[in-house]
Amino acid sequence: MPKNISINKLLTLLVLLNIGCSNTPKPFVIHISKINQERSVKITGLDVAVIQDIARDTSGANWQGLIPVYKMPADTEMKSYQPVQPGTYHIADGAVIFTPDTPFVSRQTYFVRYYHFDNGNKPADFIGGHNRPGSLHYVDLTF
Repeated sequence: MPKNISINKLLTLLVLLNIGCSNTPKPFVIHISKINQERSVKITGLDVAVIQDIARDTSGANWQGLIPVYKMPADTEMKSYQPVQPGTYHIADGAVIFTPDTPFVSRQTYFVRYYHFDNGNKPADFIGGHNRPGSLHYVDLTF
């Protein structure tokens, strides 16, 4: 009898793990493009719920935490130490528009760092070694 109980527990555990791992959401595909005669950057592909939630804050300060814009340094290994490009964010046609305080320099590379705050926070990510507590997942998109 004890052998059947341990097999049932093992099967239950395997079913629960399978259910927990099978529900993977589709990743959002972020696109960036210069607009307004290359004076602004249009960022599309963000989750509509995130856009609507952050748009409630009229100061626009929350956008710098989600999709900050940076100037690419000559030494690309130093890009994590660059200051955020100051500017304003606003919503238009389901996209986020960033306009810097000073115009973009022609032939200068810039990048948008998109943070995936919802990515890698499942217990399986920590157990499998794919994530560490406090680490952030992001993608750098150059333009």
